[in-house]
Parts: sequence; structure tokens; C-alpha cells
Amino acid sequence: MAITKAEIVDMLFEKMGLNKREAKSIVEAFFDEIRSNLAKGEEVKLSGFGNFTLREKNPRPGRNPKTGVEITITARRVVTFHASQKLKAYVNGSDAAT
Repeated sequence: MAITKAEIVDMLFEKMGLNKREAKSIVEAFFDEIRSNLAKGEEVKLSGFGNFTLREKNPRPGRNPKTGVEITITARRVVTFHASQKLKAYVNGSDAAT
């Protein structure tokens, strides 16, 4: 099951005592800042969680799976995420996560 931004807003409302409008503004500002920094080509490091980075992918040959026609897949930027050791340990139930 995935968690949504709306569920994060609800958690902030319940656990932090913020009203829903404040909680939604905080969540939106958080994700806007991550998006903005990535769009500028900057790395986003969240201590104890992981790093978001932007990677350049070069153009490469590809093939249309339906027709078999060769095409060129254009160059693009992709976002990658690398989980921190703490997050990996927590997910795997290790005591090192505490």
C-alpha cells in the first residue's frame, strides 16, 4: 500500500496538532523545495533517509516493441534515489536503525 500526500497531511494534523491548511502548506512546501532543487540540478540530501540526485542519460538506440522499428531514445535527465544506511537498516528490521 502506498502513502499519499493527503495521508501525510492527516498524520501532521493528528500527531503535530496543526490544522489541515497548515499541514497541507508544509507538505506542499517540502515537496516544492525538493522539486525546485532537482530542477536546478542540485542534489537533495535528507539525513537518515537518502539522497535524490539528477542524472543525465545520453541518447541511445532503441526499438519499438510492437513494430520492431529502430528509433533513437532522446537524451533526458532522470531522478535517482539512494537510500541511506539508516533507512536500509530500518526497513530490514536491524537494531542499527535506532
